[in-house]
Amino acid sequence: MESIRITPGFCPNCGSILPYLRPIGSVKCYTCLKDWPPEVFGDMKANFTIPFNTYAKPKGAKKEEGDEGPIVERLCPKCGNNTMSYATLQLRSADEGQTVFYTCTNCKFKETENS
Repeated sequence: MESIRITPGFCPNCGSILPYLRPIGSVKCYTCLKDWPPEVFGDMKANFTIPFNTYAKPKGAKKEEGDEGPIVERLCPKCGNNTMSYATLQLRSADEGQTVFYTCTNCKFKETENS
C-alpha cells in the first residue's frame, strides 16, 4: 500500500494550500478538486513566544524586577507613576496599526492602545 505524506494544511495530491473552512466531513482542494478528510489538517496548533529586549530606562527610573519589556515615559492613570513598560502586537488586519500593551512599573496596572 502506498503511503501518503501529509503536510498539515496542504493537499497531499498536488501540494496546494487547502481552504480551512471548519470542515464537517471533507475538504475539497481548489486545484485538483480532490476531497480530503478533516485529518489532512493534522494538529495545527501554534505556539508563540514573545521575547522582550531590555533597554535603558528614562533618567531617574529604577530597574524593577519583573519589568515586562522596554520602558517609556508614560503616566500611569492609576498611581501617577511616570514610567511604563510596553509590548506591541499586530492583532488587527495588516493595514491597521499595532496594539500597544503598557504595564506600570510601579503598580503593574495594564492598559492597551490601538495605534
